[in-house]
Amino acid sequence: MIKLLGDYGEGGGSIVRIALALSALTCKPFEIDSIRKGRTKSGLKAQHLYCIQGCKELCNAKVEGMQLGSEYLKFEPSEFKSRNLKLDIGTAGSITLALQSLLMPSILGNKSMKIELTGGTDVSWSPSFDYFSNVLLPQLQRFAKVEAKLLKRGYYPKGNGKVGIKISPKFKLDDFSDFNNFCNHLKQNISPFNLTEQHYLIQVKGISHASKSLENARVAERQAHASQSILAKRFNVPIKIFSEYQDTLSTGSGITLWAIFSKNKEDIDENNPIRLGSDSLGEQGKKAEDVGTEAASELIREIESNAAVDKHLADQILPFMALAGGSIKTSKITSHTKSNIYAIEQFLEAKFSVEYSSNTITL
Repeated sequence: MIKLLGDYGEGGGSIVRIALALSALTCKPFEIDSIRKGRTKSGLKAQHLYCIQGCKELCNAKVEGMQLGSEYLKFEPSEFKSRNLKLDIGTAGSITLALQSLLMPSILGNKSMKIELTGGTDVSWSPSFDYFSNVLLPQLQRFAKVEAKLLKRGYYPKGNGKVGIKISPKFKLDDFSDFNNFCNHLKQNISPFNLTEQHYLIQVKGISHASKSLENARVAERQAHASQSILAKRFNVPIKIFSEYQDTLSTGSGITLWAIFSKNKEDIDENNPIRLGSDSLGEQGKKAEDVGTEAASELIREIESNAAVDKHLADQILPFMALAGGSIKTSKITSHTKSNIYAIEQFLEAKFSVEYSSNTITL
């Protein structure tokens, strides 16, 4: 039984999400206490319960402490079995945060599967769907073919966004006698994460989106134009930001940007993609131009850091890096990153080396 401290590092829900993913994958049970103890409302939130429920279904786990506000959780998995999964997270619970628990075991499962999630696609304190799809997923294609489709956007507070994920594993845990043999096979057959240099900036892309109710005010176009004008003054590369509107239950808007780099000016390396991302959400009383400016300014800071991994991507790819090896240079080693390293090292025979002076993490 692996015992985790829920208040380690930033003391948020990240440790719970990572522990669930690794427990389902390795079939190692864990218990965790002091979950979110330092927060205004401690314990498990509704979105954590859906992470637990999803992993429970995928590996037929026994669970204790699966209640709203619980500061304790015990999770005992049985064998992971790939199966189609459908979850309604409720209101605007973050879809991308739920995927932090569900995606890792699924891409290394025994067969192809589909995941359909209903909840929030673009909500505060979580990656936007477009960031997930265009910054994180390209890094994971070395493990499996993963297709993510936005079926409907969901903003705070009513959510009701829908996302469909199709996963076709390239490597199957069932083909190996034990988990260590499987890990050795991965390290021999998967390109390690080699993300320490930006090399050449090739282009910047983005998606600016808003509710249909904001179309007459041209909110999506104004967000996009603000970002485009700022970025065009800094970088002499193609910049393409698309604008779109959707019918949604709650009024909302946002923009996600990502910068694409390559070692070769003429060709983008799909096996070891280098992408930095940023996003910003609209809110009542916040000008569309300010939303676009905020996202562009954040992306500029990431690009000018000379890092090959933005500060949010770093903590998200660490569990996968623990399986493939490699080295990354990020713009900032956040408290989330430190917490995730702590959780990963409890489950896997992995020891990260962290160089804080250069923000480099190596396995």
